[in-house]
Amino acid sequence: METYESIRKWKELNITNFLDDIVSINDFHDQVMIKVLEVAIKKIGSPPCDFSWFITGSGGRLEQGLISDQDHGIAYEIANDENDVYFQVFGTEISNGLYEVGYPYCEGKVMSSNPEWCKSYEGWNKQLHDWMVEESWESMRFLQIFYDARVLRGKVGIIHQLKTSIYDYQLQHQILLSRFTANVEHIKNVIGPVGQLLLERHGLYQGCVNLKYSGFLPYVNAVRLLSIREGIVETSTLVRMSYLIQMEEYTCLLKNSERNFSDLLKYRLSLSQVKSYSDTHYLQFDKLSKIEQKDIKRIIKGGINLHREVIALMKKGVRHGI
Repeated sequence: METYESIRKWKELNITNFLDDIVSINDFHDQVMIKVLEVAIKKIGSPPCDFSWFITGSGGRLEQGLISDQDHGIAYEIANDENDVYFQVFGTEISNGLYEVGYPYCEGKVMSSNPEWCKSYEGWNKQLHDWMVEESWESMRFLQIFYDARVLRGKVGIIHQLKTSIYDYQLQHQILLSRFTANVEHIKNVIGPVGQLLLERHGLYQGCVNLKYSGFLPYVNAVRLLSIREGIVETSTLVRMSYLIQMEEYTCLLKNSERNFSDLLKYRLSLSQVKSYSDTHYLQFDKLSKIEQKDIKRIIKGGINLHREVIALMKKGVRHGI
C-alpha cells in the first residue's frame, strides 16, 4: 500500500525529470497530489457523497514551479451532520498528507483542513454570496482565490456552477467589479525613473527580481479581472488570454501578452536550484545574460502596462460580451 512517505520519495526522485516545460511540471504536481488524495481516502474510508476537490493559486492556474505550497478546498454535494464531519476529517487528512509529501502549509490557511474552504455545495453558495455582499478587501481576495479553483478529483460541474454564480451576480451588481478592481489596483513599483528595474535592496534576496510580485501578479490579476467580467471559468492565465484575445475589444489590449507570460513561466522553471518555496519567487538579475536581462525587463514592463490598461478599462465600466 502506498504511503505519504513513499509518495514523497517518488516525488523527490522524479520531479527534476519534469522541468522541461510548464505543462510537464504541473502535470507531475497533479499526479503527486492525486496520489495523496487516494491515500487519504484509503485511511479514512470512501466519501459518503459526490464531491469536488480543487486546487487554487498557482496550482489552480497551472503555473507551479519546482516547489509549491498548498492552496486547495472541497465542495461536497449533500450537507448533513455525517457528511460534514467526514469531509472535515478528510480535508485535514489531505492537508497533513500534502505536508508530509513536501508541500508547505498555506500561510493564509486556504486548505481543505480549514472549514472556510471545506463546505457543501449549499454552504459554498451561501459563502460566495456573503463575500459578494460584504464587499470587504478580504472577501474580494477570497473570491478571486476561489475563481482560480481547478478540480483535481470529483465533479467539475460543481465548481463551474459556483463560479457562474459570481459572474451572474456581477452582471446585476456592477459595484462588485469595482470592488474587484480596487482590490488589485495597486502593484509594487519596480520600474525606476529612467526605466531600470528596481531590484531587492536588502536581505537574503538582495539583487534579485521578485518574479511573483513584479512579474506574475500584474498579468494574473489583470487577466482574472477580465475573465470574471466575461464569465470565463477556465483557470490558466494563458487559456484565459486565448479566450479573451478572440474578442475584438481585447485583441489589441492583449497583444504580446501570451508570449510575455509564456516566457515568464520559462524563467520560473529556470529556478530549479532552490531550497524553499520563497526561493522560487526570486531571480538573481546579475547572473542573467544581457539578452536575458533585456528579456525580463520586456516581460515585466509588458505586465505593468497591461495591468494599468485593464484597471483603466474596468474603471470606465464598459462591458463587452463573449
